[in-house]
Amino acid sequence: MASLLGYCRAGYENDLAEELTAKAAALQCFGYPKFERGNGYVQYICYHQADADKLGRQLPVMETIFARQLVVVTGTLEQLSREDRVSPVLAEILQHDDDSVQNGLLQVEHADTDAGKELAKFCRKFAVVLRQALRKNRALTFKEKPQDRALHVFFTDFDACLVGYSYAACRSPHANGIYRLKFPAAAPSRSTLKLEEAILTMLSPHEQHTVLRAGGRAVDLGACPGGWTYQLVQRDMFVEAIDNGLIAENLMATGLVEHFAADGFSYKPQFGRVDLLVCDMIEQPDRVARLMGDWLVNRWADHAIFNLKLPMKKRYETVTQAMADVLTRLQKLEDSFVIRMRHLYHDRDEITVSILRE
Repeated sequence: MASLLGYCRAGYENDLAEELTAKAAALQCFGYPKFERGNGYVQYICYHQADADKLGRQLPVMETIFARQLVVVTGTLEQLSREDRVSPVLAEILQHDDDSVQNGLLQVEHADTDAGKELAKFCRKFAVVLRQALRKNRALTFKEKPQDRALHVFFTDFDACLVGYSYAACRSPHANGIYRLKFPAAAPSRSTLKLEEAILTMLSPHEQHTVLRAGGRAVDLGACPGGWTYQLVQRDMFVEAIDNGLIAENLMATGLVEHFAADGFSYKPQFGRVDLLVCDMIEQPDRVARLMGDWLVNRWADHAIFNLKLPMKKRYETVTQAMADVLTRLQKLEDSFVIRMRHLYHDRDEITVSILRE
C-alpha cells in the first residue's frame, strides 16, 4: 500500500501520528499510522492507493504542527546490497515515475536521530551518484527546479530506504525539513533562534515586512534576558520588555527597549496598543493561549507570536484543547486572522503559534 511519510523530532512520533490521522480523515483519506518511538518519522498507511497522492497534493507541511516534511511513499527497499544500492533505488523510482510530471529536485535524507545522523555522510555521497543516474535516464531535470516535484530517498539504515516524492506547494524546501540558523553572538540567549525561525518560516516576506515594520511597537512578555527582544530590536522595533528579571545591557543601550518589572498576565501596553505581541513564558499552555486571546480580542495587539509549553504526553490533544477557546473567540470578531502552529526545529517541548490579523 502507498503511504505518507512524515519526519518529526524524535519522541514526537505519537503526536504526529495522531495529527496525520486527523488531517487525513478531514480529507476523506483513511488508513492507519505506523511508527516506532524514537525513530523520528511516521508512516500513514493509506487503504487506497490514490489517497497517498491526494494527501501529498492537499496537505501542506506548513499546515501541520509536528511534521517537518511530508513525502508520498511509492516503495520500500530492504536488504540493499552494499555493492550496489543505486540500481535498485533507480529502478524503484523509474517504475513509479510519471512522464506527465517533471522531477526538478532530489533529496536523499535521514531521520534527525543519533542513528540517522550516522547516515548523513553516506546520504550526501549517494545523492551525487543517484542524481547522475536519474538525469541519465531523463527522470530528473539537469538544472534544479524547486517549483517542480521532488524525488525523495529516505534511508532508515545503510541497507534500507523509503522512496517517494513531494509536491512543491506542500513540502518543506529544506533538507530533512530542518531550517538551521546560526546563533548571533550579540543575542543574550539561544531562545532567540526560536523567534527567528518562526519569523523566517511562518511568515511570508510580505507579512514579515508589515508585522515587524521598522518603527513599529511590540511587547515581549517574559522577556528576560532578551532573546526574543533581540529579534525585534534587530528589525528596529520599539519594545516593551516585561519581566521581573533583567534585560541584557546591550539591548537596553539601543534606546529601543523599555523594561518593566511586571507580571506578564496583568500588564497592559503603555499606549493602549502595539503592533505585535510576543511571548515565551513558561506557563500552562491553556493559560498562555487565553492571555493571547485577550490581547487580540481587546485589540491591545494586532498580531501575536507565542510559544505553548507542552507536557510529556498527549501533546497534540493539549495543543488542540488550548487553542480551541482562542479560535472560537477570534471567529466571533469581524476581523479575519491567519493562524499557524508549528513545532519548529529550534523549539523543544513547545510549539510556536503565529496569529496575524489580516
